Amino acid sequence: KMLRRVLCTVLFMGALPSLAEASQGHISVVLLGATGDLAKKYLWQGLFQLYMDQVSSGHSFTFHGAALTALEPGQRLMFDVLKKLACPPDESPNRCAVLKDQFLKLSQYHQLKTAENYTVLNREIETLLRQEGLKEAGRIFYFSVPPFAYTEIARHINSSCRPPPGAWLRVVLEKPFGHDLQSAQQLAAELTSFFREEEMYRVDHYLGKQAVAHILPFRDQNRQFLDPIWNQHHVERVEIVLKETVDAKGRTSFYEQYGVIRDVLQNHLTEALMFLTMELPANVSRAEEVLQYKLQAFQSLRRLEKNSAVLGQYQAYTSQVQEELQKAPDYISTTPTFAGVLIHSDSLRWEGVPFLLTSGKALDERVGYIRVLFKNRAYCAQSETLRDAGHSQCKAKQIIFYIGHGALNTPAVLVSRNLFRPVMPKGSWREALGQSDLQIFGQPLSDYYVYHPVKERDAYSVLISNIYHGRKDFFITTENLLASWGFWTPLLDSISHQPPRLYPGGVENQHLLDFEMVSGEVAFTMAEPVELLNPSRQMPSDYRTVQSKFRQSPLVSAWSEDLISQLASDIEKTASKAVAHSGQFHLALSGGSSPVVLFQRLARHHYAFPWKHTHIWLVDERCVPLTDTESNFLSLHNHLLQSVRVPYFNIHPMPVHLNQRLCVEEDRGTQLYAKEIMALVANASFDLVLLGVGTDGHTASLFPQSENGLEGAQIVVLTESPVKPHQRMSLSLPLINRARQVFILVLGKGKHDITTLLSRVGHQPRKWPISGVSPSSGQLVWYVDYEALLG
Repeated sequence: KMLRRVLCTVLFMGALPSLAEASQGHISVVLLGATGDLAKKYLWQGLFQLYMDQVSSGHSFTFHGAALTALEPGQRLMFDVLKKLACPPDESPNRCAVLKDQFLKLSQYHQLKTAENYTVLNREIETLLRQEGLKEAGRIFYFSVPPFAYTEIARHINSSCRPPPGAWLRVVLEKPFGHDLQSAQQLAAELTSFFREEEMYRVDHYLGKQAVAHILPFRDQNRQFLDPIWNQHHVERVEIVLKETVDAKGRTSFYEQYGVIRDVLQNHLTEALMFLTMELPANVSRAEEVLQYKLQAFQSLRRLEKNSAVLGQYQAYTSQVQEELQKAPDYISTTPTFAGVLIHSDSLRWEGVPFLLTSGKALDERVGYIRVLFKNRAYCAQSETLRDAGHSQCKAKQIIFYIGHGALNTPAVLVSRNLFRPVMPKGSWREALGQSDLQIFGQPLSDYYVYHPVKERDAYSVLISNIYHGRKDFFITTENLLASWGFWTPLLDSISHQPPRLYPGGVENQHLLDFEMVSGEVAFTMAEPVELLNPSRQMPSDYRTVQSKFRQSPLVSAWSEDLISQLASDIEKTASKAVAHSGQFHLALSGGSSPVVLFQRLARHHYAFPWKHTHIWLVDERCVPLTDTESNFLSLHNHLLQSVRVPYFNIHPMPVHLNQRLCVEEDRGTQLYAKEIMALVANASFDLVLLGVGTDGHTASLFPQSENGLEGAQIVVLTESPVKPHQRMSLSLPLINRARQVFILVLGKGKHDITTLLSRVGHQPRKWPISGVSPSSGQLVWYVDYEALLG
C-alpha cells in the first residue's frame, strides 16, 4: 500500500520513532491553483517544509495539487515545480533526498473544474484512506486563486468535499479580501454561507515574517521593561515601513484596481500596527484573547481624513498601464504607488503618539521595518566621542523589528543598549556578537543589542505550519477584516480622484517624497516641481495677489494657496485690532470643506494670533450630534481648535442636540444661541463673519427660497437643506449683516459658474442668499481663487 510503503521508507531512514505512532490520523492537503505563480514561488516549498517538520508527528499526509488545466499538462507543470524543491542547508543530503522522493510520491494532480471533479476527488481521498486503513484527521484546502473564484469553489467543497464528522476542515484564503468595506462584507457573507468562522484561515503573509510574528512574544517576555515605557509619555513616534525598488510592471491589471494602500497598508502594515497598539492579554498564546484585543485596538483608531495621507506615483506607471491594459494615449492614472499615512489612536495608552505607515514602489531601497522611537529628555555634558553607547542617555533610544532586506538583509530585533537588554527565547533567537561597520538609523550596530533568528524561515512556511497546528491568531478573522476595511475605506473614498505626486523612481527621488507631520496631518516637505510646458504661458507662481472689485466690494484673488495665506493674515490683523480696541475678538466661522485649509493655516502658521481673547462662534451647523463626522463643529475642532489655545468658555458650538433630540423647536435651541450672542457680543455685531458660497448660491445654511433667516427679527433660525442631513441651524441674514467685517471665501473650479452668475445679478436673496450679504455698517471682502474666478 502506497502510504504504508512511504512510512516504512521514512522509518528506515530514522525519521519516525515507530510506525505505530503514525496512527493519529491522515491529513489531505489540497492546493487549488497549484500551477500558479504563488504556488511555484512559495506554497509548494512551504508544504514540503511542513512535511519535513511533521513527518515524525504521527500524522500521515497526501498532497493534492489542483487547477483548471487538463490532467496531463497540469501534472507536467506541477511536477516540474516539485522536482525543484529544496531542503534547508542544515538538512543531511541523504535524509533530504528520501523525504523529497516520498513527498513527490505522496503528491498528485487533479483537474478541478466541475462539481463532478470535486465529487471524484472526495471519492479518491475516501478510497485511499479505506485501503490504507487510516482514520481521517482533517483536510486543508488552500485557495491560491483569484477571489472571484472563491464562492464557486466554496460551494463545491461544502457540498461534496467536506471530511466526515470528527475530522476538521481548514480553508485557507489569500488576499485581496475585497476592495473596500462593502465588497469585503459581500465576500465574507458569501463565504460564511459555506464555512464556519473557525474553518477559515485568511492569510496575511506578513504575519509569518519572523520579526513581525515576534512582536507580541517580545512584548510579553519583556513586560518588566516595557510596561513603564510602552505609552504616550515615553514613545515619541512609531514608523511601520515597507519600501520596494521594483515597480508594478507586469502587475498593472491588479495594481490599477488596488494601489499601494489596498495592496500593503490596509493589510500588512495595519496588522503590524495592531500588534504594537493592542493591549497585551494575560496569555498571548490564547488566540481568542489576542483577536479580541486586536478588535479593541481597531476601535480606538481615529478616523482618517484626506489630509492624513500623502500620495505619489512613479512617472513610468501611467505609460505601463497604457501599454499593458491597452488604455488610450491620453489616459492618466491616479492610482498611488507610494503612500505615507499618519494614524492616531485615541486609547489612553497611545493618545497623541503619531504612527507613520509608509510604503511604495520604485523607491531607493528594498527594506521593511517597524521602528519604535522613544522620547529623550536627557542632556549629556560629556562630548559624544567619549560616551559609552551602552550608558549614554543622549543617544537615540529605539526598538526596531527589522523585517528583512536593507542593510542587515536578514530578520532581526534591535534594542538600543541605553534602553534595556531584552529577554529573547534562546531556542529561536540568537544574539549577534560580532562587530560590524553597519549603521542603522544613523547609529553604529554596536549601539544596539541585535538578535537574529536561529533558523530563518520563509513566511509561508511559518503560516502553513500554523494552519496545521490550528493557530488562528496568525490569521485574519472576518471581524478583524471588516474592522480594517471600515477604518481604511473613508480615506480611500476621499482620495479616489486625488492626483498623486509624480516621482522619477529610485535614487533620483531625492527628497521629493519626504513628508512631515503638522497639526495632526501630513504634507510633503518640498513643493512639487512644475514642468513648464509652454514658456510663453504664465505659471501660477508668476501671478501676484491682485486687488479689485466684485459686486461693488473689495476682491482679493490669487492661486488658492496664496489666497488662503492672505486670508489667514487678514483675519489675524482683524483679530489683533479688535483685541487692542475692546479686549476681545468675536469670530463666527462657517462649516463646509472650503474653510478647512484656512483652519489648518491658522493652526500651523499664526502663533501670534490672540486666541486667548478670541470667542469662536458657528455660522451654521448640521442637526447631528457634535461628535458626528458631518458636524461642522467636529471639523472645526479637528482642524483648528485642538491645535490652538482658545479658552474653553470662549468656544460656542450651536445647541443642536438638546434633551437627547436634534433641532426640535420646543427645545428652543435657536433662542438659547440668540440669547448667548446678545449677552456676549456687543450690539450682536460680530467682529468678523467668515462665509462660503454653495453652487446654488446658498451661504451659511440659508438656502434659495428658504422660509427662515433671509429677513425678519429672528437672529438664529432652523432651516432645511436640499441635501442630507436636511435640518440645519444658522445665523440669519440680518444678523450676518450687522457684523463689522464679512469675509467670503470661494475656492475651486466647481464654484466658477456660481461666481460668474453672482458677478451679474443684483440683490436677490430669495434666489441667491449670498447676494443678500451686505453689512449695514461694516465691510464685505471677497476672497476668490483664480479657478473659481476664471475657470
